[in-house]
Parts: sequence; structure tokens; C-alpha cells
Amino acid sequence: MKVAVIMGSSSDWKIMKESCSMLEEFEIPYEKKVVSAHRTPQMMFNFASQARQNGFDIIIAGAGGAAHLPGMVASMTTLPVIGVPIESKSLKGLDSLLSIVQMPGGIPVATTAIGKSGAKNAGILAARMLGITNES
Repeated sequence: MKVAVIMGSSSDWKIMKESCSMLEEFEIPYEKKVVSAHRTPQMMFNFASQARQNGFDIIIAGAGGAAHLPGMVASMTTLPVIGVPIESKSLKGLDSLLSIVQMPGGIPVATTAIGKSGAKNAGILAARMLGITNES
């Protein structure tokens, strides 16, 4: 059992580290990576399409602004994707939230709150999801 924590930019780490802290608290192995839907689309495609083969069970994806990362990843894998909206300067994360939560039918993304509390809850939600089949 392993969780991927991905983010659209290295500047998102200050928020996404909250997800990693929760995973560490629950002793859940994870890997973190910067994968941009806009700047490195081929890397994002490769990551998402091979995530299950690479041993991941859940993907936590944080993104700000246009915030296409969680939805694009969800469209390329059958693994559960938890989207974390990152606060933006101009719209305080509302743009990120709406980009992540308004997915078309058939492309599910579980969306948390904006910012640090959302990232923390994403880690907790991943732990609970993994706990469905693993009581330890």
C-alpha cells in the first residue's frame, strides 16, 4: 500500500507537506513528486498511466489556479484521486476549488478544502480509504 502525493509546482510543497505529515503519522508509505499538467504534460501522462503498475493505491494531487492536474490524472487512471485546491493570489483558491470540483461525469475526483486544512484532510482521507481493506 502506497500513496502518491503530486503537485503542479514546487511552490505547492508548503501546502502539500500537510498530506505527507498525515501519511507519516499513520505510517503509510508515500512518494512525492512535482508533475505539471501544463509544463510537463508528457510526464503527467506517464505518471498517471503507470501509477498502478508502480505500486500506488491512491493519488493525492494538489494544484492551484487553473488546477487541471487532479482531473487530468483521474482521467488516465482507475485509482482514486483526491484533489487539493491550492490558494492562488488573485482569487484566494476559489479558482482552484472550482477547477477541481467541477469534473465531468465519469472522471471522479474527491475534493478537499482549499489550502493546508485540505491537504491535511487529504492525507487523513487516504488513510481511511486504505483502512477499508487493511485494519493496521
